[in-house]
Amino acid sequence: MNTFLIYPLALGTWEIVAIVLVILLLFGGKKIPELMKGLGKGVKSFKQGMNEVEKEIGDIDNDIKNTGSDNK
Repeated sequence: MNTFLIYPLALGTWEIVAIVLVILLLFGGKKIPELMKGLGKGVKSFKQGMNEVEKEIGDIDNDIKNTGSDNK
């Protein structure tokens, strides 16, 4: 059976080296830290957004529970 279907992201050492070399060729050594900084800010922003959504859902859930107990 084709192992690519089982492990689509299973990369060997040489594949990783080739990908890193292509990235270096495309972006150059000076651009990579800027790209990683932008990626880090994006991940941080995403996590903050997820935390805000979870907090809002918790607040709504608490409001629903409190409203339901008041009507009894």
